[in-house]
Amino acid sequence: MADVPRGSEPQPGKFAVAISDEIRLAMTRHRVSGSQIAEMAGKSQSYISKRLRNESSFSANDIEMICAGLKEDLPSLVIRAARAVRNS
Repeated sequence: MADVPRGSEPQPGKFAVAISDEIRLAMTRHRVSGSQIAEMAGKSQSYISKRLRNESSFSANDIEMICAGLKEDLPSLVIRAARAVRNS
């Protein structure tokens, strides 16, 4: 495992990027903005924007709250992301 400087997060990996891709696709399907996602997840717009730009990774709790807010099936979203990684 690579050393990570204190106070910073590692760059998102392929799976984390695939998760944010799936969240962005779900946002488009549901016509929901980043600020609405932030409200659903109880996070700041800056926090969500950073993750949608793949500067940081969503936490499992974030993904769960976003899926609930969008009425997206959590396992299906995760499976689509995993398939995208496998097929890349």
